[in-house]
This record gives sequence, C-alpha cells and structure tokens, in this order.
Amino acid sequence: MKSVLRITVNGRAREDAVAANALLLDYLRDGLGLTGTKQGCDGGECGACTVLVDGRPRLACCTLAHSVADGTVETIEGLAHNGRLSRLQRAFHEHLGTQCGYCTPGMIMAAEGLLRTEPRPDRDTIRTALAGNLCRCTGYVKILDSVEAAVQAGEEAA
Repeated sequence: MKSVLRITVNGRAREDAVAANALLLDYLRDGLGLTGTKQGCDGGECGACTVLVDGRPRLACCTLAHSVADGTVETIEGLAHNGRLSRLQRAFHEHLGTQCGYCTPGMIMAAEGLLRTEPRPDRDTIRTALAGNLCRCTGYVKILDSVEAAVQAGEEAA
C-alpha cells in the first residue's frame, strides 16, 4: 500500500507515492535516482548509507521513508552548489580521503553533520563522529586528515 510522502530532499520539496514499508535508502536510490547514497551492509553496520535528516546523520538502510515525512533529507548530491564541491568534498579529493570511494559519501555526510554542530572539532571528536562508518581501504588516516583540512578551510573562509 502506498501513501503520499511529503519531504524536502536536497532543498527541493517533494510529494511522492511511496510504499509504507519502503526504506529511505530505496526511496532515494530507486525513487529519486540519488545513487550517491550507497547500499552496503543493509543492517546499519557500515555507514555507507549515511544521509542527513533534519541536519543529523541517519542510516538510510534502517530508516523507513515515511518516518521522516515532513522533514528534510540531504544526500551527498545535495552538498555541491552550482557545480562546486563543498569544502568536505573538496578536502576528501585533495587530501586523498578516498580509495575505492564506496564509503566516501557516508563518511562525508557523517562529517558534515559533525561540522554543523561542532565547527572546530579535534581529531578525537572527528574519530568519534565517524565511528559508525567503516572503510576497508584507507586505514582512516587520510579520512581524518581530510576532515581536518575541511575544518581549516572553513576557518580560513570565515
């Protein structure tokens, strides 16, 4: 059974017919074509599907789409503006925060959620904020370096 889901995704208000049991991950990927949100473990273990719901990191694979009705969802696609990468996206690119890249959207979204509440986190705070996001390639050093570089870029821009 489907019902209307009213939601704002990446700044755009939407009304879509969505099944009552549809996961937010499936709605974003299959319904809206926002494939930057990755399907990893399907059980809330890896963080690849992290998006921001009302500004806070949330695992899309464990969230029913209708549970965020009337809310705001942001995906990795929504961070770039006018074709320009966000400071986090740019920092991950410039500081080699990715290898295979599969975990990167979830890492960036978790970091974005952190930086919105804590604009100058220390390395331990960053590590804690990213603890729910797994990476099998990088060893995390370059990921942490990338978030720190984004923090520094934000301070320089302010």
